[in-house]
Amino acid sequence: MRSLQQPGRSPVLAPEGMASTSHPLSTQAAVNILQNSGNAMDAALAACAVQAVVEPESTGIGGDCFCLYSEGGSDKVIALNGSGRAPMGLSAEWLIKQGIHEIPQQSPHAVTVPTAVDAWVQLNRDYGSRPLGDLLQPAIKYARDGFAIGPRVAADFKASANLIKGDADASALYLRDGESYKMGDRFSNPNLAKAMEEIAKHGRDGFYKGWVADDILGKLQSLGGLHSAADFDAAIAEYVTPIKTNFRGYDIWECPPNGQGVIALLLLNIMSGVDKFGDHPISLERMHHEIEAGRLAYRDRSLYLADPAFCDVPVDDLLSADHAAAIRAQINPQKALEDLPETSLPRHKSTVYISVVDKDRNACSLINTVFHNFGAGYVAPKSGIILQNRGQGFVLKPGHPNCIEPGKRPLHTIIPGMATKDGKTVMPFGVMGGEYQAFGHMQFLTRIFDYGMDIQEAQDMPRFMPDPFSDVVEVEEPISDELRDGLRLLGHNIQPAEKPIGGSQAIFIDWNTNLLHAGSDPRKDGCAIGY
Repeated sequence: MRSLQQPGRSPVLAPEGMASTSHPLSTQAAVNILQNSGNAMDAALAACAVQAVVEPESTGIGGDCFCLYSEGGSDKVIALNGSGRAPMGLSAEWLIKQGIHEIPQQSPHAVTVPTAVDAWVQLNRDYGSRPLGDLLQPAIKYARDGFAIGPRVAADFKASANLIKGDADASALYLRDGESYKMGDRFSNPNLAKAMEEIAKHGRDGFYKGWVADDILGKLQSLGGLHSAADFDAAIAEYVTPIKTNFRGYDIWECPPNGQGVIALLLLNIMSGVDKFGDHPISLERMHHEIEAGRLAYRDRSLYLADPAFCDVPVDDLLSADHAAAIRAQINPQKALEDLPETSLPRHKSTVYISVVDKDRNACSLINTVFHNFGAGYVAPKSGIILQNRGQGFVLKPGHPNCIEPGKRPLHTIIPGMATKDGKTVMPFGVMGGEYQAFGHMQFLTRIFDYGMDIQEAQDMPRFMPDPFSDVVEVEEPISDELRDGLRLLGHNIQPAEKPIGGSQAIFIDWNTNLLHAGSDPRKDGCAIGY
């Protein structure tokens, strides 16, 4: 339990239902659904739609979606992969011939075919109890009538001003007199309201056919994109078999590749054999071991993670006890690795989060994203839809497992999580923050299960993150200069985090009391609410 004399939040406790999201209006929409006989899936979809309006820099109907869901508190977890595919006309060879050797953020080629709406439709059909059109009404109202910009959203808007200025349609919507909207400003997107009304009336066809699809395709094609109506017809989310590992007696579930959930599980396997080094996770020895584990696990992510429909991703090998032990053995307690050693596996040749639990203990762990803030920085003009930049997850190296190919899904960073124990679901959880998410799952869970922190304390703790693409280790402000200097002496390139690292939400089901405990990350504007 936290000191009540120190700044911070307490966990939220409630007996019936609970929702935790990164925006108060989204959480409120979810709880309203729960209190009016909706189930956890209904509430999660309503919340997600609201977030597509009130956090447009982070998520939207022009993005992708992943979900883990369990019914009635059981440990039978279902997984849905709603990630988009590259257009069938796009290939690495074509891009290289155009002189493109790396896909930039603001490029039509960074936009994979949005699949979130198909995921919503399938989840609503299979697990919802209310019509999708009803669930979209709160979002439609906020888009049409407006809402107040919160502090984190305002900061994200400001940080993305140059990207927004790169597109006339984005500038017209997200800038006012050439400046970013500020905290407390009223913002509305009536064109997005019309697009959501179309989905409310016509379901999947309201997005993938008709004027909304024409608007998105027209925008992309005008920029040189190769997207087609046939690509939109083929945008189908897929039910997949979730993967898991056991950590401290809990089964931790993730979606399988092309998402990086397997790397979160690998990190848990590695840390299961690492000393706590005291009673607090922010210590020199513990931070050093987490950083090195992260660097080595993300090495394997870069080598192997891809769309399993196009290559063999060695999930079983990545999650083996032997592989975790081999990585632990590569960590030097006295010094950071200058060059990462070879993996022990054979080489192949080839973010908003929502957590909801209802009165029947259905549990939903759902994440929806446009990837980087404001995605590709493009807005479809008639529908007000932000287009994501997930295509940046590909590489343009022929023969690499994650090389772009027609119809292929890129390496995906967004990963919902679920914990079960003794045949019951105990916690839907998730961490936002792009590349951080796999590392963040490890940090969040170890702070609960290794250090005994409550569900809010575990999210409040300072964070750090080894950059998968360089030797930089970002650390948040609360981490002391003494610890920073100690890490530098061990050989780490310590740099201040440019912005808060990630975000998170979680709900813990205490089956002994049948009460719900929830937390919501202070790095975002959101909250947990129960009843």
